Amino acid sequence: MNANDTGINLEAEPSGAGCVECLRNGGWWFHLRRCAQCGHIGCCDSSPSQHATAHYHATGHPVIANFEPDDEWFYDYRSDEVYSGPRLRPPLHHPLEQPAPGPAGKVPRNWMELLRG
Repeated sequence: MNANDTGINLEAEPSGAGCVECLRNGGWWFHLRRCAQCGHIGCCDSSPSQHATAHYHATGHPVIANFEPDDEWFYDYRSDEVYSGPRLRPPLHHPLEQPAPGPAGKVPRNWMELLRG
């Protein structure tokens, strides 16, 4: 499968267990998304910083996969469609002991008031 055509690279590994930018900047996330082309883990659009969508705008990588347990789906920014896709390289979700929202110790008490959209 050619990632240039589909936006999906079956060999790409996740960049880690949490949002790259939130972990670097001391932020927090609601849910996590995985770039299906390069494996970048970013936070969802309900999260304060929306790093998954920012990654799309910065790189043009058009497809993300959910990185939450028990909820497999893909989203294509180009068509604005959610669909079932191929099996990516594991892990397919963040560690089960990692809370959502996360990361542990960084989520403010009023996190529900801070969600976007």
